[in-house]
Amino acid sequence: MNTNPSPPSPPHIKSVVITGAASGLGKELALRFGKKHWNVCIADIHEARGLETLNEVSNQSDLPHFYTHCNVRSLNDINEMKKKAIAAFGQIDLLINNAGVASAGPIDLIDIETWDWMIDINLMGVVRGCKSFVPVFKQQGFGHIVNIASMAGLLTPPAMADYNVAKAGVIALSETLRAELAPYNIQTSVVCPSFFKTNLGESMRTPNQPSSIDIDRLMGKSEISAIDIADQIFNAVEDNEFWILPHDAANAAWHLKQTNQAAYFEANVAIAESLHRKDPTVTTSAINE
Repeated sequence: MNTNPSPPSPPHIKSVVITGAASGLGKELALRFGKKHWNVCIADIHEARGLETLNEVSNQSDLPHFYTHCNVRSLNDINEMKKKAIAAFGQIDLLINNAGVASAGPIDLIDIETWDWMIDINLMGVVRGCKSFVPVFKQQGFGHIVNIASMAGLLTPPAMADYNVAKAGVIALSETLRAELAPYNIQTSVVCPSFFKTNLGESMRTPNQPSSIDIDRLMGKSEISAIDIADQIFNAVEDNEFWILPHDAANAAWHLKQTNQAAYFEANVAIAESLHRKDPTVTTSAINE
């Protein structure tokens, strides 16, 4: 009779796939999860930045992290990313749909091509990620999806219609999946940050310069950084929290919207009037269309 105790099972090493992970919040998330000894798949369209991020993450541990090119506008790219992650890690514990772009401008000046671009990346990119990974999570019997939305999807500030609509869609998707996937032991979280310092402005499309200037100024004034938000997301994943709302001031505005619609509306009108004073452009081309 063998009385020797069985050797302990090796600890489960969790794995995370992060889109838009080459810079900004995505990079800080990769570093945060890597530091906590998760396997990390760094997915992005920017190869040089992605490899730099991979090098930084790899310097924190000897786990098999990797970079892969992924354009979230392509379901084929997302499916290939998924296959590579499964091959490298065996299973996937967490998907973070982080890739996104920025846009601002009045409704009459935002062209339809910009609307298509915004919806295709910021909303449909998240939809594609969820659609691709949910079957894997169901087969595993577990998984977690984190969707990066924005307080813009809750507060809908003026002169950001296309961005607001896309991010509101991400919030609605996340709320839907929270219940739909619960019976499969699949967790869902949605992150709604306000402005914070990142390189999102590089992708900014705006028909009027003041909007771009205002966005850059607001990002620079944020009381918290991408590192802080990455920390909050990591902790929220550990605690299976659904809402991740990092900015106190934005949370106060959301509370105002919920409790005093009139005051909230007046605050948004004040923002619109301020934008109008800075750029009182009125388009006339539509008259002849």
